[in-house]
Amino acid sequence: MAFLGDLNGAPGRRTLMAHLDELRHDHEPDLIIANAENLRNGSGLSPDLYHAIRRLGIDAVTLGDHVYRDRRIVPFLEDPSEPICRPANLSAHAPGKRCIRVPLPKVCGGGDLLVFSLLGRVYMGLPANDPFAVADELLAANPSVAGTLVDVHMEATAEKAATAFHLDGRVSTVLGTHTHVPTADARVLPGGTAFQTDVGMCGPYASIIGRDPDAVLRHMRTAVHTPYEMGSGDERLCGALVILRPGSSTASSITPFQYGGNAPSSKK
Repeated sequence: MAFLGDLNGAPGRRTLMAHLDELRHDHEPDLIIANAENLRNGSGLSPDLYHAIRRLGIDAVTLGDHVYRDRRIVPFLEDPSEPICRPANLSAHAPGKRCIRVPLPKVCGGGDLLVFSLLGRVYMGLPANDPFAVADELLAANPSVAGTLVDVHMEATAEKAATAFHLDGRVSTVLGTHTHVPTADARVLPGGTAFQTDVGMCGPYASIIGRDPDAVLRHMRTAVHTPYEMGSGDERLCGALVILRPGSSTASSITPFQYGGNAPSSKK
């Protein structure tokens, strides 16, 4: 299966459309899952954009701290037939599903892939409950799945790694989003869980994590509020490919990939 990092605004949509078929050709993923919380001009997800990426072949969608920036997505979050979920460790009063189950192809052994995201509590603005306890709760409530993908939407690298080690051997993969920069630590942990601190964004890398550098620098240098426009240039599709271990809920390998712009080769 393939997981795509934060789809970021119009550049993220363009690079998805430009390189999705190439990703399929090179790696033949059975499922493609994406974090789409930045798809609406860098903040939130609209129904139209959700439908657009689903038509392109995205099998399931996770979200992060911008989950409710476009409230029109809430009915989709609450619809059990839609493969999209809000962060699992928000308040119990927050609208939307905490997790989704995505059918795996029979060639993979069948069964369901459990998918959910967890918000960090370190340097994050949106209040969230204990990610460790919530992950334990969801795993206990879904004992019969064939595998589990956990999107750790967190700022602190240590918090992402701590979550991965807490879940090692109990989930297939823990993949980081939110910080938008691919990290060089993709590996399978001792218990069999594939982990990468951040798989990177799908968007413009000639930017400051997706935003126009001039606007960001103006704000940082003057402290005067400045709207952050989307950046442009060096648009890449970034993510990770994870191979599940047959007959097990763990992983046998993880391979980061990048397509487009100045990205290194992602061929087999």
